[in-house]
Amino acid sequence: MKQTKLLLFMVVFGWANAAFSQTDLKKPIPLDPKVRYGKLPNGMTYYIRKNEEPKKRAELYLVNKVGAIQEEDKENGLAHFTEHMAFNGTKSFPKNELVHYLQRAGIKFGDDLNAFTGQDQTVYQLPVPTDSADIFNKAFVVLEDWAHNITMEDSEINKERGVILEEFRGGKGAAQRMRDKWLPTLVGDSKYGKRTVIGTEDILKNFTPETIRNFYKTWYRPDLQAILAVGDFDIDQVEKTIKERFGAIPKATNAKPFGKYPIPDFKGTRVAIVTDPEQPYMIAQMVTKLPKAEEKTLNDSRETLKRNLFNQMLQARLQELQQQANPPFLFGGASYGGFIGDYDSFANIAVAKDGNLEAAVKAVLDEGVRVKNFGFTATELERTKKQLLTAVEKRFKEKDKTKSASYVNEYMNNFLEETPVPGIEFSYEFVKEQLDGIKIEEVNALVSKYLTPDNRTVIIMASEKDKAKLPTEAQVLEWINGAGKGVTAYVDKVVDKPLVENLPAAGRTTSTKQIAELGVTELTLSNGVKVILKPTEFKNDEILIGARSQGGTSLYSDKDFMSAGLSDAVVEESGVGEFNQNALKKYLTGKVVNISPFVSENEEGFTGSSSPKDLETALQLIYAYFTKPRKDSEVIKGFMATQRSAIQNMKASPSPEAVFQDTLSTLLGNYNFRRLPISVERWDMANPDRAFEIYKERFADASDFTFFFTGSFKVEQIKPLLEKYLAALPSQNKKESFRDLGIRAPKGKIDKKVYKGIEQKSQASLVYTGDYEYNDDNNWQLDALEEILNIKLIEVIREKESGVYGIGARATYGKVPAPRYNFRIGYGTGPERVDELATKTLAVIDDIKKNGATQTDIDKFKAETRRAMEVQVKENGFWQNQLIDAYSKNEDPKTVLDWEKQLNKITVASTKATANKYLNDTNFIKVVLLPEKK
Repeated sequence: MKQTKLLLFMVVFGWANAAFSQTDLKKPIPLDPKVRYGKLPNGMTYYIRKNEEPKKRAELYLVNKVGAIQEEDKENGLAHFTEHMAFNGTKSFPKNELVHYLQRAGIKFGDDLNAFTGQDQTVYQLPVPTDSADIFNKAFVVLEDWAHNITMEDSEINKERGVILEEFRGGKGAAQRMRDKWLPTLVGDSKYGKRTVIGTEDILKNFTPETIRNFYKTWYRPDLQAILAVGDFDIDQVEKTIKERFGAIPKATNAKPFGKYPIPDFKGTRVAIVTDPEQPYMIAQMVTKLPKAEEKTLNDSRETLKRNLFNQMLQARLQELQQQANPPFLFGGASYGGFIGDYDSFANIAVAKDGNLEAAVKAVLDEGVRVKNFGFTATELERTKKQLLTAVEKRFKEKDKTKSASYVNEYMNNFLEETPVPGIEFSYEFVKEQLDGIKIEEVNALVSKYLTPDNRTVIIMASEKDKAKLPTEAQVLEWINGAGKGVTAYVDKVVDKPLVENLPAAGRTTSTKQIAELGVTELTLSNGVKVILKPTEFKNDEILIGARSQGGTSLYSDKDFMSAGLSDAVVEESGVGEFNQNALKKYLTGKVVNISPFVSENEEGFTGSSSPKDLETALQLIYAYFTKPRKDSEVIKGFMATQRSAIQNMKASPSPEAVFQDTLSTLLGNYNFRRLPISVERWDMANPDRAFEIYKERFADASDFTFFFTGSFKVEQIKPLLEKYLAALPSQNKKESFRDLGIRAPKGKIDKKVYKGIEQKSQASLVYTGDYEYNDDNNWQLDALEEILNIKLIEVIREKESGVYGIGARATYGKVPAPRYNFRIGYGTGPERVDELATKTLAVIDDIKKNGATQTDIDKFKAETRRAMEVQVKENGFWQNQLIDAYSKNEDPKTVLDWEKQLNKITVASTKATANKYLNDTNFIKVVLLPEKK
């Protein structure tokens, strides 16, 4: 429930600023007329917008310009602690009643109901239904309570200490230990280096209740707060409610100054070199602190466009470097973006391959110097403009189908950071008008502003074992100062050919079947391909695409297993036909197409999506992946070496969590060869040539493939395209199935301990497994038991025992390759309590086995599920997944319509029977992670 600001290595184009022909760029950026913005007399800000996606729902936020940076030394960590206390007693909802009330209303704690704290903000999120006047009105009571009526009872504060101390414990590890070492170098003596949001263990244990109450009273005040309301409601009524309820909050008197917390400038470059025994990779970050770019005028918006073009082109070049026979790094990135507080930065990151940090750093820095010396090319710029315009155009096309959560995040950023919100209509017109006029010289000129010799920090992180291989500070400075020597101009290589040539004659549709209840059409094509079509109006510019065929890696021997598992990657890394991966990316510029082949254990197929206008390109790409897969030997050589290096690093200094998960997975797989953890030795078993052969075998016969399309299309309009491309796919009229490898979790009771890690923290997984009768009744009962256990475990193990920050139950079940279930409970805590909490977790389960779940918890599950289903049934992703799942398992797809009937079958008696049937001791595995023995 906390959020820390991270260095941004890529700028996400969150909005595309806008204007019209011959616009005066000195004008201020307008506010979207569709949002109602205001300030109350007490200083509180509000944003209100009517939006019907999803229908009968609203997103309500309380945003506070208050975070860890406002804390005094004795308050370190209390901004975040205050956020926790908002769920532990308010004027209208004592103790945990708020969570219980909202759960009964169908609002899920942690998924729907949530909050986060950063260094500069604390934000409370409350998505609510609007078809219940009582719940909707009560939601504003909740927001008001959070704003100034959190009760902060001593007993609740002391109970929550344990939860937050467990969150603190969970954050310990290599990343935290190294951050504590390099952060002072990055921000100097700034307060940002002394406020990590979570705070210190000493303060969390020992602060007085009066201290946190004073922090809350001092900083939670109307002039630093905003109410955001976006959703399907009467906007006038909501504004009236806000004015009446929040306008009555007293204006702050003798308000404490808000304060500014600068990061001191410095000359030259600072270097921090830190190591840790649990750090797997050798990484260099190079961060240059820059003034924050304001966005107040239309010219500022134009500057944002230039920065986005710059970032995308530079990152594209770095990605190309990875498509070589000998890539210089495992990963390289560079971009301009937000930093900390009132600052931006230009940041580079390089992850070393085979311990060669010098090559990685120089390769990343060389690209910046290459741009400085020679600039970007005109073809790069035009291609990137096209891609950027396509992204904005897609948002414009979905303007009436945009989720309320998207808008509420825009308004949150406007309040916190003055990020403009002109509205997508205005933005789209502005981008269309301004983009063409941005010259290559303007974008090229940016690099000189970013590659500056001052305010630059280099952070190097590595494993303790590699300490002797690390450079000195003087050597690092030599690398930086010598960057770019001998670089030559970039050559932009493109393939000017169609994606598919010499297409055979189109096939035809041989049969059509309607499933009227679902609005689904089934087509059978002349080559045996089956197509499932679900046209919807949920999105204007989205078609989800999938395909499935049984078989997968299960059909190959253990000798070929690693090669089979690599088969899809070999082709994806190589491209199709005459298009290598880089050329394919360039070809797809300006198109909304994403198609990926996959080969899993029991099936192969495709996942992806496209816009309606680019559906033909998506089908061409599928056709090419079937008929013209490519193996680029040079690229694959580099890919294999890069992955091998990554595995080597990971295994040389594994994190305790990775060792724990590997142990658990291996045990659940009963030590079968195919369930053993990845290693260099196993990686070396993979043969790219054999992998390519296997890929071609898996995609040689389309006749047993079923394709799925869900989204914005009309069946009769796309049918000719399906016949042109899918019906023309090669067919051998064979029907394959998967092979049951017989991999099952071991039977009986198993108790295993894993000793790894230097921190005093533990994890536990309690796992029940067994054979399963796969049907809708059992599936729904297990899902219900999962969520009811989640509700009860949070209530008992987290809230009552203060023993964990997070605990969760997860039920999984399947029909392929054999009907089996797995019910897993996991949590993190201290080694001194890990067994105690396991016993108490099993006691919660035993109570359900003895008495069944309480009717209260069952009602919560039903309310949450009903509310979730009301939204999900209007989403493309839900229907795509449901149809793929049903057809892949040869189940009736219409059973999804019975969800309300299934929900009514969940009773006290059914939960008791389900718990006794599946949570029994016959096959029970307990795996615990403990610190290394000293």
